[in-house]
Amino acid sequence: MSREPLAAGALLTGQAAGSAWIRNQEIWSVVARIPRGQVATYGDLARMAGIPGRARQAGRAMRSCPPELALPWHRVVAAGGRIALPGERGRQQRRRLERENVPFAGARVRLERCRWEPEAAQ
Repeated sequence: MSREPLAAGALLTGQAAGSAWIRNQEIWSVVARIPRGQVATYGDLARMAGIPGRARQAGRAMRSCPPELALPWHRVVAAGGRIALPGERGRQQRRRLERENVPFAGARVRLERCRWEPEAAQ
């Protein structure tokens, strides 16, 4: 049976609607909008979700993200364009980004060329 990806807000139903869960959904909603070929940092996610300075909280939200959301998780990188995921998961992230033509300089994404800035796109 194939599952359709859920919208980020769809999981609130049936969940305890605590503030952490709601904040996670706001973060997931931001991730869902990152366009192909662009990236955002954990700090960017936090800022866009209304919790500036809370990059670690954005990272925790990403770790707890239900797979049913099918978010483009690979488009989220650490500060300075660093891939923070260890081992095979980090290599998978890099391969996915390279398939989207995201530019790298060594081990880091070239943020100056592909950082998503939705305010600038409007």
